[in-house]
Amino acid sequence: MKPRWIWQHPEWPQFKWDSGELAVPLAHAAGAQGQLRMVSRILDKELTQEALAQLLQHEGVNTSAIEGKPLNPASVAASVARHLHRPWDPLAPLSRDAEGLVGVLCDATERHSEPLTIERLCSWQKALFPESEEGPGRIATGVLRPGEVLVQSGPIGREIVHFEGIPRKDLQQGMDRFVSWFNASKVSLNNPLRAGLAHLWLVTLHPFEDGNGRITRAVTDMAFAQEEGRNDFLYRMSSRINAVRGEYYAALSVTQSLEGGMDITPWLKWFLAQIPASCADSERIIKQILAKATFWAEHRDLSLNVRQRNVLNRLLDAGPGGFEGGVNARKYEALAKTSKASATRDLAELLQTGCLTRIGGGGRSTSYDIPWDRLFQ
Repeated sequence: MKPRWIWQHPEWPQFKWDSGELAVPLAHAAGAQGQLRMVSRILDKELTQEALAQLLQHEGVNTSAIEGKPLNPASVAASVARHLHRPWDPLAPLSRDAEGLVGVLCDATERHSEPLTIERLCSWQKALFPESEEGPGRIATGVLRPGEVLVQSGPIGREIVHFEGIPRKDLQQGMDRFVSWFNASKVSLNNPLRAGLAHLWLVTLHPFEDGNGRITRAVTDMAFAQEEGRNDFLYRMSSRINAVRGEYYAALSVTQSLEGGMDITPWLKWFLAQIPASCADSERIIKQILAKATFWAEHRDLSLNVRQRNVLNRLLDAGPGGFEGGVNARKYEALAKTSKASATRDLAELLQTGCLTRIGGGGRSTSYDIPWDRLFQ
């Protein structure tokens, strides 16, 4: 059978790339990382933890969504708060799947200075599938996949093979080589290229029966944490990859085939190009958190009731445009679980104190929102 995959190349895994062609995207990536570091210095320890919590919530939801395995955002938020030792809603729906995933994401970055091992990767994979057991139809957990793997789609008999993983007989040696390179390259290639290379290499090995994408993205986070030298760095890649999922799979497909041989320059260009966008998303989170802190600093002396504070926090956490059309009396009733009369009175007080501004309509259609323009000046 004619070779189709990059791991069938006689030089595998001696990857090659054109440093000259990558100079500009690498500079853009490094510039975006530097800009985010400067912005994040404004945050004190508490606000940094709040930004990290929001970032991990988005990452948990998105890294699962890429694999078509949706998680309840409230469950992910509760698990993130628990892992970061932050206040969390005891009424939030806890999920073993969310707990396992968040545990993996945190372990990858909090223990970034510790060596990556096959045993550690296996423990991550097992954490992703807490309900799995041995038996027919169950996936193997906590071990390298026991057999071959095909990524395919389409009806039975007319399947389209998108990718075939490295043969099982070569997997142990392949994984040994990967983890040895990853641990050694922390010194020799500690920049975004290393994260992109690690991502491609591990997902191409496809070491597990399931969960390979999520494990690969956790290793990518670990590489970035090692580059930054800290676990609370404020950018990740899963949310960005999910936003351009089609491009991601297309870039992988071309690189994992034998079309370009061992030259992975196109993949690295694509990967580096996602870093500025990821950093920009994180910068928006930081600015929103600063806006919330500024808002409460301005209104710290107001005597607001619990309903008003809860609704204001919902609006502040949602961010500009987070509540389409703002909040009106009917929405306030639902959010605060109160009467129409109380909703009307609360909104009037919040408008008078400057906590809210009128954004449109009149009478029953009047809507309100946080005065975002002033907060983002």
